[in-house]
Amino acid sequence: MTTHTGPRTVVTTDPELDDLNSMLRLLLYSNEIDLRGLVYSSSQFHVAGDPERGIAPHRWPAPGERLHIDRAVDAYEQVHPHLVVHDPDYPSPEHLRGLIAWGNVAAVGDMEADTPGSDLIRSVLLEDEPGQVFLQTWGGPNTIARALRSIQLEFEGTPGWEELHARISRTAVITSFGQQDSTFDEYIRPHWPDLEHREVATRVWGYFARDVVAEEDQELLGPRWMRENVSQVGALGRAYQVWGDGQQMAEGFDAEDYFGLSGLSVAELEERGYRVWTPPQPEGAWISEGDSSNFALLIANGLRSWEHPGWGGWGGRQGSVDGDPASWSNHATIDRGPDGRPRPDWAAARWFRHIQHDLAARLQWTVQPTYDAANHAPHVRVLEGTDLTRLAGSTITLTAEVSDPDGDEVTVRWWQYREAGTSPLAVEVRAAGPRCEVELPAEAEPGTTVHLIVEATDSGTPALTSYQRVVVEIAAAEEG
Repeated sequence: MTTHTGPRTVVTTDPELDDLNSMLRLLLYSNEIDLRGLVYSSSQFHVAGDPERGIAPHRWPAPGERLHIDRAVDAYEQVHPHLVVHDPDYPSPEHLRGLIAWGNVAAVGDMEADTPGSDLIRSVLLEDEPGQVFLQTWGGPNTIARALRSIQLEFEGTPGWEELHARISRTAVITSFGQQDSTFDEYIRPHWPDLEHREVATRVWGYFARDVVAEEDQELLGPRWMRENVSQVGALGRAYQVWGDGQQMAEGFDAEDYFGLSGLSVAELEERGYRVWTPPQPEGAWISEGDSSNFALLIANGLRSWEHPGWGGWGGRQGSVDGDPASWSNHATIDRGPDGRPRPDWAAARWFRHIQHDLAARLQWTVQPTYDAANHAPHVRVLEGTDLTRLAGSTITLTAEVSDPDGDEVTVRWWQYREAGTSPLAVEVRAAGPRCEVELPAEAEPGTTVHLIVEATDSGTPALTSYQRVVVEIAAAEEG
């Protein structure tokens, strides 16, 4: 049985096209992310409707049509025999299907009654397991809200309620791409004020990625790279939606869904009645994976970004939200680019090449029946440990032990992730391959932290990168 090092997680999702793309990528990491539920939910953009209540469906697949979670698992089933060659910890398709449940989908903000999806979330929250549980909100948070409401209705006023409320508030973390209905503000925050919320919306993962991805990484969004590395690679890649693929989110004309078309200018799209809210792209180009930032922070790549919202990683980096000490947001942070100047969304964009290369490699796993035919990420370990306490003004020596499962050469780079630490000061990093010396500033305040990242990148195709994050807490003089 797989032993996961990260938190448990439940995904709630609506049938937006980028939710399918995010789901496909997520399943490629199901070998290392502790999935406990895959739940359909509604949002302000997608509702299944309820004829008995007079609610019409909106951007919801037609009755009988297979929805995106099921479609993604169907594709996964086709490639599972190859995936387990590359990592036997990939779960069976039957296990993944057992995680799928229908949540509250009838209306925007629907939390009127318990559903199989809300019951699943409720059960996970009531489990007496160590560690956190991340509740991912790819659509509206209403199914999560219903689960919390059901717990409150059953236990409030009982002798164990305060302890249970405190435990759930301490262990549950809600991540979201925006607020796609009102249930967080109207129910969750008033009744669960200490429950951590991370707003992980980024442009890097979404429809506007081209606005913030570095110039040298723009090719990773283009049709040639996407065709060669994603959309023409096996069953999972073929299920991935790209510009001009002829697909729609739901039947009928939708003025905002023109992604399946190609070769039309903005003016031509508008002539056909479309409201062009993001520029059309060449056939085969990247559209969006807006919700992938929710699970990217759970990927076991060594950055440990789930441990604290301010640490940062593939899902971006979140800063505290004024007026709500339990909420954090990507919009509240700014990282500096290589030129030393602040760059929009750089907290996520700085990793984009590594992110895309990792996707390409894992898609190769889906089509390569032998381990030696594909590339795999190197391993890196810091011998001195990853959580250290040292005096201001002292010198730290760190040694990275690296290896590569494919026998590739591995290049090591050390750097200070200055924005992730609570000390505002720069440190001197003197690196020579896997070994480095770090001079901690003498004026560093006790209790503050310095974050050091070691990257290990192999020489395979595509080149893959693993990390370790070393967090150094500055000790008071008497602590030695």
